[in-house]
Amino acid sequence: MTEALIRIENLKMHFPIYKGTLARREVSRVKAVDGLNFEILKGETLGLVGESGCGKSTTGRAIIQLYRPTEGKVSFEGRDLCKLSPRELHPLRRNLQMIFQDPYGSLNPRMTVGDIIGEPLRVHNLAAGRDVQRRVQELMDIVGLDPRYVRRYPHEFSGGQRQRIGIARALACKPSFIVCDEPISALDVSIQAQIINLMEDLQREFNLTYLFIAHDLAAVRHISDRIAVMYLGKVAEMANGKDIYEKPLHPYTKALISAVPIPDPEIELQRERIVLTGDVPSPINPPPGCVFHTRCPFAFDRCRRDVPEFKEAEPGHFVACHLMDEPKRVADDVPGVAAAVG
Repeated sequence: MTEALIRIENLKMHFPIYKGTLARREVSRVKAVDGLNFEILKGETLGLVGESGCGKSTTGRAIIQLYRPTEGKVSFEGRDLCKLSPRELHPLRRNLQMIFQDPYGSLNPRMTVGDIIGEPLRVHNLAAGRDVQRRVQELMDIVGLDPRYVRRYPHEFSGGQRQRIGIARALACKPSFIVCDEPISALDVSIQAQIINLMEDLQREFNLTYLFIAHDLAAVRHISDRIAVMYLGKVAEMANGKDIYEKPLHPYTKALISAVPIPDPEIELQRERIVLTGDVPSPINPPPGCVFHTRCPFAFDRCRRDVPEFKEAEPGHFVACHLMDEPKRVADDVPGVAAAVG
């Protein structure tokens, strides 16, 4: 078995809400991430999907310690990052990088491309002088940018080119783990495929490990080895890409898969769409028991009372759902879903 590069145990990220101006006091907390447990294996791409506001981006930032977690453990190559001081964490940051969602807002408009890509090299004392310039030009060539543009500014590039600059910056320190926070959502469809293909090529060449966060289920299926489905700060289901799409076990995952458009009109007409009622509850006051029970068509009394355990239902297939303990209550697969995505 492949060794785990990242191991997450009971990860929580709660943001306090304060009231008052002079005498500020905490009145509540936004439970953006609330008790995650999973592993990311060396060399794999773990896709992380879910609705907006479910905690995907916060999870990625908490893993690489851009947000210091409220509680829990993040082990990287055996070391708990949450227990390290900023000074102890600094030398490890070169191994933990991030590609941000917005290629327009994540680059400093006052810095040239050469300065942006070369900054990590200077911060970590990996190169100086002309060595920085050579490395920057090498990185630009790797991601498909003309090294002659090294003195240009971000506003002189297109969206796809800016995202390539962000990728080059993330690669500068030769990291082993990269959080890809919706790196293609702000790009045109034609450019999205180019960026995904580039990331796959880089992964093979440099033995990278990705956490790929996205809304596009088709893109996640293409690039990911395993997929984790989040809902309201928790992981509802996690398995390899094929099982998630062909044999979803959690009712929320089934609803997500049923919403994926199918290019074949005959299959599209035959399958049944699962439409969830109601709105996503507030992370400030999540419902008791299973957080999905307020929208789940199969919820019963235990769902409203007890938090389901995230456990292995089948080899390599993890799910947090009380239906797994109640065989008689397990609903049949929605007609047409498995055939439509197979």
